[in-house]
Amino acid sequence: MRTPGIGCRTFLGLLETHTPEQLFAEPAAALAALGLKNAIIQAIKNPDWALVDSDLVWVSQTNNAVVTFYDADYPPLLKQIADPPPLLFVRGKTEVLLAPQIAIVGSRNPSAFGLETAFNFAKSLGQHGFTITSGLALGIDAASHRGALQAKAFTIAVAGTGLDRVYPARHKDLATEIVNTGVMVSEFPPGTTAKANHFPRRNRIISGLCQGLLVVEAAIQSGSLITARLALEQNRDVFAIPGSINNPLARGCNSLIRQGAKLVETTQDILEELNQYYQQDENFSPIDMQTTLDLEQQTLLNRVMFSPTSVDSLVENTGLSVEAISSMLLILELQGYLEATAGGCYTRVK
Repeated sequence: MRTPGIGCRTFLGLLETHTPEQLFAEPAAALAALGLKNAIIQAIKNPDWALVDSDLVWVSQTNNAVVTFYDADYPPLLKQIADPPPLLFVRGKTEVLLAPQIAIVGSRNPSAFGLETAFNFAKSLGQHGFTITSGLALGIDAASHRGALQAKAFTIAVAGTGLDRVYPARHKDLATEIVNTGVMVSEFPPGTTAKANHFPRRNRIISGLCQGLLVVEAAIQSGSLITARLALEQNRDVFAIPGSINNPLARGCNSLIRQGAKLVETTQDILEELNQYYQQDENFSPIDMQTTLDLEQQTLLNRVMFSPTSVDSLVENTGLSVEAISSMLLILELQGYLEATAGGCYTRVK
């Protein structure tokens, strides 16, 4: 792993014919015959033992481990992708990697509706027995991890750095919660800092671990769509939550649906596709969150769109006075059904 110039495919290709001990014992000429460049051969003949020692110190610490491609704890689905990581650095419960997983990804700058949707889907899917996998990023990723934790379900965070650090740093407490109840995983050794090219590589692991991938909110040009494309290439089920044609954060999801991703409105839409992987929690019963509203409030709520809706349009559509509507809008906002937006408009969030 610490040999410069050795990628995943070369690494695994070499292991098909040699044990690590045999490789390091081979003379330079034999290594050259395997197609290795001189710089790689020199690195194999002169390992950076300081880096190796630092890795071994990290592995020796509580909750830390390394899982190799040939270990029983290596996730079978991840082995199936085009370039599986030969080693996985792990913090937490290694066995969680083998659990049935749904990945949830989306925008780093989502709407309030997107955050709540990711949280609720992760919570519900966790209650149905799925482990929730994501990338610990801001926005949808973090909401998904938190939803799983709220359900007391397992969650897996796939990092784009070494596991001796947390990126973004503000998620340090969240990472600690995940390690205590689930697992963090990375193909990058300790000491690896955040670099732009690491995150697309991380994304193939997120999609590779899961049975299905759900995209909550994503712009057309986004890392979430890269992950979705990787999932399709890896023959995973891809799900997307549709949104308004006027919402830039919905365009990526709408595009995925046009390309064949399954349109998702409820958890049940996912469970129907992946029913061989989950088991219903006997104590779980969906709660109708709107039973606390009276008929007039429910009627007004149904008139508010999931895109900015003006008070004037609500007056016109309901025939109620501005005062009555404003009073009910305030109640609905305080109960979390709506959020106020620019221009005196309201957007429904649930």
